[in-house]
Amino acid sequence: MRDRQVSQDDRRAREFESFVAGAAGRLLRAATLLTAEAPDANPRARRLLTLALGHTYARWHRLRGEDPYDCARQYLAVRFARTAWHRSGVLRRSRPAPRGPLAALTAQERLVLVLRVYEGIAEEQTAALLGFPPERVHTVCDRAVSTVLH
Repeated sequence: MRDRQVSQDDRRAREFESFVAGAAGRLLRAATLLTAEAPDANPRARRLLTLALGHTYARWHRLRGEDPYDCARQYLAVRFARTAWHRSGVLRRSRPAPRGPLAALTAQERLVLVLRVYEGIAEEQTAALLGFPPERVHTVCDRAVSTVLH
């Protein structure tokens, strides 16, 4: 019985390592875009990625047919939204100004833009994930695209 459990744990670890090898780069890029950090200096994005992968590993055996990438991406987005909301009223003197490609956008605009454009999630799914009406997601996405283009 113990050998069977060890074998299942080993298989689980190998499956997760394979998932991380395939998905970590894209998830890190999404996290970097969310945090508006430069690609070569992104400690907040790396922290978000670590938390998302840890959460996905903890749920790995319960995913049963669900896409682990969706699970990690959803946790990444929700965690970013939560931390951005908590920091919105805090004065950040010690943190350097963001200098990534989406630095001109608000946290909400970055989140919607990354989910809609970079990740390709449908408007309705993005709205459900963030708890917004679809019209709000559409408006925020349009405003973000306009800001980035101009």
